[in-house]
Amino acid sequence: MGIQKTFKALSDGTRRDILDLLKRGPMTAGEIGEHFPVSGATMSHHLSALKDAGLILDDRQGKYIYYELNTSVVDELVGWISGLKGASQ
Repeated sequence: MGIQKTFKALSDGTRRDILDLLKRGPMTAGEIGEHFPVSGATMSHHLSALKDAGLILDDRQGKYIYYELNTSVVDELVGWISGLKGASQ
């Protein structure tokens, strides 16, 4: 896990909100963008940062790209944070 990239991606509130949306299931960039008052270019930047951090996956289906939460990276991150708590006890 690129933990530095992960935390950098998570440091932005819009990106955290995107991850929260993707808990519901895969969505296109347009569907995600409907929930935010940002341009398409800005949304693309956010999605790129999340993908680069491994937090989301993309799947091209015809002319659309569907984005989904990468739960394995989320599980890895939660495990790492939980391990920090366990180390202090």
